[in-house]
Amino acid sequence: MSNVPVRPLQGQKALVTGASSGIGAAVARAFAAAGAAVGVNYRSHPERAGQIVEDIRSAGGEAVVLRADVSSEDEVRAMFDEFGSAFGRTDILVANSGIQRDAAFTEMTLDQWRRVIDVNLTGQFLCAREAVRRFLAQSPDPSISRAAGKIICMSSVHEVIPWAGHVNYAASKGGVMLMMKSLAQEVAQAGIRVNGIAPGAIKTPINREAWETPEAERKLLKLIPYGRVGEPEDIGKAAVWLASDASDYVVGTTLFVDGGMTLYPGFRENG
Repeated sequence: MSNVPVRPLQGQKALVTGASSGIGAAVARAFAAAGAAVGVNYRSHPERAGQIVEDIRSAGGEAVVLRADVSSEDEVRAMFDEFGSAFGRTDILVANSGIQRDAAFTEMTLDQWRRVIDVNLTGQFLCAREAVRRFLAQSPDPSISRAAGKIICMSSVHEVIPWAGHVNYAASKGGVMLMMKSLAQEVAQAGIRVNGIAPGAIKTPINREAWETPEAERKLLKLIPYGRVGEPEDIGKAAVWLASDASDYVVGTTLFVDGGMTLYPGFRENG
């Protein structure tokens, strides 16, 4: 008989940013199924966030909708206040919000550069900083978690794989990686675990053109040794493990969930 708890996040309170669709929505649903009360953050699609909360509640879980632009310091603080009012404490943050504003480098505008950095990198900084402040201000509860708090920074395989035509996005994810590691080094002594997840190609609205047609999918699969495009649920399952006590000794690590994309499959035939 397995010793792994059926609901490994039972009793914990988890805030997930960018949770109205795609990977964030899958993480929110997986966390709720694992026993956590979930804050479903969105910026511009209240109906989608509301549907996810309704689905979680219909299944017997706890969830609340939280509107905030993660690149706004004031809105992030207000979001955490609202989350705390709803559930009393904060145990887990999944800093997932992210955008793309693709352009050739010589055509990329300063606004395209700044907006991606503001959301993908500064947004994670603001949310992680607020989460750490909340973790430190509350009493640890060893009955629900060995850690005093947990942060998962949602990154990308492009924290290590260069991506022409997406310089702003790749730069933001490279920044997320070293922010995550530096923060993990700083707060581990307080019992706070900080890690990252780097998804590969996942079937989400942000990259629909890359997998929606059979031709596009065949082209994409050349980059994925395992032979399938990932589903948002693949990331949700990984996030549950990384937020649970099953990974309690994992600190400052990026978990690549990519079907082998970071193995550089172009070199299978000796380069």
